[in-house]
Amino acid sequence: MTSVEFIEERVLFSPNIPTEVNNLLQAAVASSSVDQNQAEKLFLQAQTLDSHCLQTYFALYKFYFFQKRLVDAERIILAGLEESAKQGGFPNDSRRLVQNLQKWNLYANESTLFYLYTLKALAFIKLRLGFTLDAQLVLSQLRQLDPEDRSGASVIMDLAAGVTE
Repeated sequence: MTSVEFIEERVLFSPNIPTEVNNLLQAAVASSSVDQNQAEKLFLQAQTLDSHCLQTYFALYKFYFFQKRLVDAERIILAGLEESAKQGGFPNDSRRLVQNLQKWNLYANESTLFYLYTLKALAFIKLRLGFTLDAQLVLSQLRQLDPEDRSGASVIMDLAAGVTE
C-alpha cells in the first residue's frame, strides 16, 4: 500500500492552475506562518516551475506584502503586470492603455482582469511606500481602465483620499 501525500487547500487559486504549481503554492501558504524562508522558497519554486501562471505572481506579491517587504512586492507586481499584458496581447504601459481605451477590453479574460487587479495592488504598494503622487496616477488610470470597478480599486481610492487630506 502506498501513501499519498495530501495537501489541504488553504487558498483557492484559479481553477486552471497546474496541479504541481497549486501544490507548491498551497505548501507555501501553509508554511508562511511558521517558516517564512521555506515559504518564500516554495513560492519562488512555483513561479520557476511555471512563470506564465499569473497566480504565482499574485501569491508571491501578497506574501511579500504581508512580510512588509514592499519593495520586493512591487518588483513582483511589475513582473506580473508585464506577464499578464503579454498574455493578453496588450501594452504593459497603463498610460498607453488609457490613450486607446476603445481598443482594449480589460474585462475580456483572466489575464486582463489580473492586470487590473494587479494595477490596484501597485497603487496600494505605492501608497504604503509613501509615493502618494505615483499612487494617485495609477488610480487615475484605473478609474479609466476599470469604470465598473471590477478590481475593487475604489477601496484604494478612498484610502488615497484619506492620505491626501
